[in-house]
Amino acid sequence: MNKRIIVYILGWVLIVEGLAMQVCTVTSFIYREHEGMYFLLTGVISAAIGVACVTFKKRKNMVLYQKAGFAATALSWIVLSLVGCLPFWLSKEIPRFTDALFETVSGFTTTGASILTDVESLSHGMLMWRSLMNWLGGMGVIVFLLALIPKLGGQQNIYLMKAESPGPIIGKAVPHMRTYAALLYGIYFGLTALECALLLFGGMGFFDAVNTSFATAGTGGFGIHNANIAAYQSYYLQTVIAVFMMLFGINFSFYILLIARKFKQALKIEELWFYLGIIAVSTVIIGFTIIPRYHNAHEAFHHSFFYVSSIITTTGFGIGDINGWPMLAKAIILVITFTGAMAGSTGGGFKISRMVLLAKEARKELKLLVHPRNVRAVKMDGKAVDHNVMRTTSVFLVCYLGIFVMSFLLVSIDGKDFLTSFTSVAATLNNTGPGMSLVGPVGNYSMFSNLSKYVMMFDMLAGRLEIFPLLILFMPSIWKKS
Repeated sequence: MNKRIIVYILGWVLIVEGLAMQVCTVTSFIYREHEGMYFLLTGVISAAIGVACVTFKKRKNMVLYQKAGFAATALSWIVLSLVGCLPFWLSKEIPRFTDALFETVSGFTTTGASILTDVESLSHGMLMWRSLMNWLGGMGVIVFLLALIPKLGGQQNIYLMKAESPGPIIGKAVPHMRTYAALLYGIYFGLTALECALLLFGGMGFFDAVNTSFATAGTGGFGIHNANIAAYQSYYLQTVIAVFMMLFGINFSFYILLIARKFKQALKIEELWFYLGIIAVSTVIIGFTIIPRYHNAHEAFHHSFFYVSSIITTTGFGIGDINGWPMLAKAIILVITFTGAMAGSTGGGFKISRMVLLAKEARKELKLLVHPRNVRAVKMDGKAVDHNVMRTTSVFLVCYLGIFVMSFLLVSIDGKDFLTSFTSVAATLNNTGPGMSLVGPVGNYSMFSNLSKYVMMFDMLAGRLEIFPLLILFMPSIWKKS
């Protein structure tokens, strides 16, 4: 394995993180908070180490193959988290290292699970860092590097894109990787700016609008108020956030096709209609179910749409406590926690495309039992799906279930009630954030032991990186010279 290029990539990751921290340094300076010194110090050291990694020895071979690409991506996210937690820990705003690391992993993986019991006690710089981590983690730092660094824009580095991009299907032959990555970030930035403008138009303060837009775009759900989005008592603001959560849960290839004016091709994406259909049906059923809990039908459907949009996109924003909802409503919320958003979006979860592929594969196998001589292929968007994609999807399901079961057993050692333990694992592995019972929208993860927190940190990273890149690190064979 080409270890030099892995060090090279990690160096650039440290440089980007060090520079990103200076946004928080400036924020602290504006609000005259001394916490900015921790961002400045950590950022300078991070960037200095990054420069050393980038310039260390001459790179004779810049070719990156699959195992190195997956390993580089997984290590990048681990390094991001370890360095990113230092301002929290050094400033003592989150005094325990494990808690600081948990908050950081949750931020970068856009999970939104927090150990903080009083978010508003954090300084403005720290609040900005939490939201900025959501934003950076949403589209992915490696994608950002592919857009910036010419030497990482080669076609062979589709492996970097595949390791970090959510979902099972990515084109094998993207003609200009650097242009494609730049286009993704351009759309990402544009939608973020549009949401921020609409929130400002609705009367939200500038600091709140920027932070909320960052957390929405990355579908991370880190709020800056203890009441989360319920702090904004405005149907307009809450609706804008709900709509943009839904928009960021859509495959960004859809937006690229719209920009290219390929409207028919964009509307032929099957996963899009399943995604919108699940949102619509879930909103209607939950809305009718919870009407008795609210003053009128409008309020009930408003809450229903907000939570469906929040959970299916794995954002995790909340505008109230859903523990008092009827069982049917909570059951639907739990189901769409596993469903997740579309592949190629900033959302987490199992992904709707995988659900559709597995359902079509099951239907094909049932038909073959009746007509064994028929030759049938699974199709998506009118095209036959490659056998390797189906095989990888099936293996993903096995690994996903295996990690879930093991994590649930380990977290259960803490002795929390079943719903808390089950949904905490579901929420972290699917990068949703809030679960139910003690980890519901008005709860947090502070009561768990260190063992459970590290298990859930692993789950958050595994969920964000689609499992395989993280598992590869535990295979001794990849570290041998090839």
